[in-house]
Amino acid sequence: MLKRVLALMLAFILVFGLVACGGGGDKETTPPAKETYEIAMITDIGSIDDKSFNQGTWEGVVAYAKDKGITHKYYKPTEQSTDAYLAAIQLAVEGGAKVIVTPGFLFEEPIYLAQDLYEDVTFILIDGNPHNADYTEFRTNDNAVGVVFAEEQSGYLAGYAAVKDGYTKLGFMGGMAVPAVVRFGYGFVQGAEAAAAEMGIANIDMKYHYTGNFDASPEAQTLAASWYAEGTEVIFGCGGSVGNSVMSAAEAAGAKVIGVDVDQSSESDTVITSAMKGLAPAVQSLLGEYYDGKFPGGESLVYAADMDGVQLPMETSKFNTFSQADYDAVYAKLAANEITLKKDTDVEAATELGTKIVKVTVVE
Repeated sequence: MLKRVLALMLAFILVFGLVACGGGGDKETTPPAKETYEIAMITDIGSIDDKSFNQGTWEGVVAYAKDKGITHKYYKPTEQSTDAYLAAIQLAVEGGAKVIVTPGFLFEEPIYLAQDLYEDVTFILIDGNPHNADYTEFRTNDNAVGVVFAEEQSGYLAGYAAVKDGYTKLGFMGGMAVPAVVRFGYGFVQGAEAAAAEMGIANIDMKYHYTGNFDASPEAQTLAASWYAEGTEVIFGCGGSVGNSVMSAAEAAGAKVIGVDVDQSSESDTVITSAMKGLAPAVQSLLGEYYDGKFPGGESLVYAADMDGVQLPMETSKFNTFSQADYDAVYAKLAANEITLKKDTDVEAATELGTKIVKVTVVE
């Protein structure tokens, strides 16, 4: 009897095991296909919806990819370092990326290395050019392109418009003093100078400061609040989330702000305009050239007014007197290279720009 019970139990176990394994193991289980993403973006420090550089670049990726039906994804590095950026690039490559877009000068060294590591992948570096760690070698391979913008022109438009609109007490609060931020600031000063000269204004006050980072902070907000309390009418918040601190101070003071990189009018009612780069259009254009077989590999491109690389969002700007006609006139001069501007490679400080009307006060 005991033997019969054991035999039945063994038979039950064998049958159950065969059913569980797919009816005797005659069928092989096929693993699901791995999902791949053809276009990838690696974010810079900050979030994908930072209302600034990451978001503007990602919007260009999404617009092109959705229009062409191409898979796309963004990857966020674990930290701000060359190794972390390279690790994120590796993830994108393993995820099937054929073309990778990277926004920000912090990717200059990672792309310098990645263009050699992944020769079959194409890299679009926004706001920089590939170089080694100590800046002794700049090299852009055929599978990469470096893009910078004429931020001095964008800053010029903002400074010019502000003074034309009646503001004479201005502030520039930048983030880190990297080339792009410096160019924005220098252009802002020179634009204010040009407008004041045209209008016969004798004096423009300009407070000028770099926070040393791109973060929203109580310190930046407190400093902006003190500027407003001292009579500053509008501050150009030029440094990622630094602008959010400026906006908070402006909201409390009933004052005004100029945004940066993208149209930041939706961020705060205090934003009267934004000194924009053509981030999304540049990304879309370069992706189009890649897929059309016309990718400008090995080149260092400058997107200026003549390529719609800079602009003010006139449709959302809150100017009192500065008109579309005023904007079109000054923009045409920039696009025709009739206005020569000093930038980071010309002078070391805003106080050395040689302005006679704009008094620049550097705030430490």
